[in-house]
Amino acid sequence: MTDNGAPTPADDHTESHDQTVPEAWSKFMREGWDDREVEVPEHPITPWAAARRERLSGIFPGERLVVPAGTYKVRANDTDYRFRADTAHVHLTGNQTSDAVVVIEPDGTSVLYARPRSGRDTDEFFRDRQYGALWAGARPSARELSDSLGIEVRHVDQLESDLSGNTPTRVLRGVSADVDKLVVPAEAARDEEFAKALSELRLIKDEWELGELKEACDITVRGFTDAVREWDQVLKHGERWIEGTFFRRARAEGNDLGYDSIVGGGSHATTLHWIDNDGPIVPGELVLLDMGVEGHNLYTADITRTLPISGKFTPLQRNLYELVYKAQQAGIEAIRPGVTFRAGHFAAMEILAHGLDDLGLLPVSVDEALSEDNKTYSRWTLHGVSHMLGLDVHDCASASKETYIEGPLQEGMVLTVEPGLYFQKEDKLVPEELRGIGIRIEDDIVVTKDGSVNLSAGLPRTADDVEAWMGQHL
Repeated sequence: MTDNGAPTPADDHTESHDQTVPEAWSKFMREGWDDREVEVPEHPITPWAAARRERLSGIFPGERLVVPAGTYKVRANDTDYRFRADTAHVHLTGNQTSDAVVVIEPDGTSVLYARPRSGRDTDEFFRDRQYGALWAGARPSARELSDSLGIEVRHVDQLESDLSGNTPTRVLRGVSADVDKLVVPAEAARDEEFAKALSELRLIKDEWELGELKEACDITVRGFTDAVREWDQVLKHGERWIEGTFFRRARAEGNDLGYDSIVGGGSHATTLHWIDNDGPIVPGELVLLDMGVEGHNLYTADITRTLPISGKFTPLQRNLYELVYKAQQAGIEAIRPGVTFRAGHFAAMEILAHGLDDLGLLPVSVDEALSEDNKTYSRWTLHGVSHMLGLDVHDCASASKETYIEGPLQEGMVLTVEPGLYFQKEDKLVPEELRGIGIRIEDDIVVTKDGSVNLSAGLPRTADDVEAWMGQHL
């Protein structure tokens, strides 16, 4: 520290190419600022998040529970990736500021340990590239965070002392190395059990979450439409134009992309997670678009459509597309409370396996191909039909098999239904005219009391409707 108590460069996130700061400049910078706090309305997530913390505390009575938000990750040298708070932390608090930690005490009370903005009596606000208001924007004060999120807020510097003692403690590990060091695990299985519980807490979405997911789907539909409206530029610039156009909508109306957009023109569509998006868009071929907007509260959509680049399917393309559509429709119709999570998958695969058999591709009977100890049809389908959706595009990943993959669907769960057919261009076991064609159709489905609702129904699915939609906007 300097003699006047201001941080030295070693205390700040400064760089070797930054200017030196003489005392006169430093002193002058700390004078004459209007540094008042502002009135912040309560965030709509507040009562929902409080109820989630109460439920979680009830699962682990008498224990302290620690869930960090994480911190910045380096992209290159002194530049970081845009910060995105850990999913479990956001689910329990609504907080999206970095370096925060929520602690639920054994009596059920909660404290958010955060890094609020510093006062203007230090150099941080104009020197620190990571936290300084003049470099990175003003962070909320402790009071502003507390008023917004309805939770007590303390400075994160107090966390270490507050976590001392012999209280049984569980930590969501792997999010913050600093927090991991503060609590030595009694046994790894305890924290693994905690991570599982946090995932399972998100399996059933509440009313507020369903609204957030619907909004993300609606914005995503508009992003798809934006891309088609700019088809002349798409044909000129290729996959990159679609990626950039969709990202513009995601940033304009949401927070970000829910995941890297997949824009697969031609044979790129047969690469399941094609994110290079640097290829051409060629009339006469298909383009597979798997894209989703992450809303301001971090809930994401996940929608896929496969479009005829010329605006009309060829007869072969239409036949394959309608086979995938039929499989998807069967998968959606299978979704209802009480059936297993994989019911939609099995329904869709039944349709695709018979379709592949009609194309003369299966090396065995349909029944044998569909058996779990054979599955040769999967050469051309590759992936499961569903995954949970929410704050993560592949949500609830740490949930147990018994409650997720092997469990029953329940009202309020949200999952994708996304069958596909993929004929690799190097595949000598399919006719030449099929090689290089990839088709996937994906929608976001919420399980309701009597069945399901398609949250992404605003985007056309049938071949006729896709053609009409493209014709309207091209």
